[in-house]
Amino acid sequence: MEPVFGNLECNKGLNRFTLRGRTKVNAQWLMYCLVHNIEKIATQGQQREWQLALIKVR
Repeated sequence: MEPVFGNLECNKGLNRFTLRGRTKVNAQWLMYCLVHNIEKIATQGQQREWQLALIKVR
């Protein structure tokens, strides 16, 4: 299973869509994708800060 779908299913609880209709389901899917991508950006930013801090210590 791809990590993205595993993350959405296990960590975000996306087992099924809670809305009906193609437009609403698409909007809900895009929101889940947006949250996933924002979390990736935030995590990468934190990792980058740690890398910079380690470089300064050396």
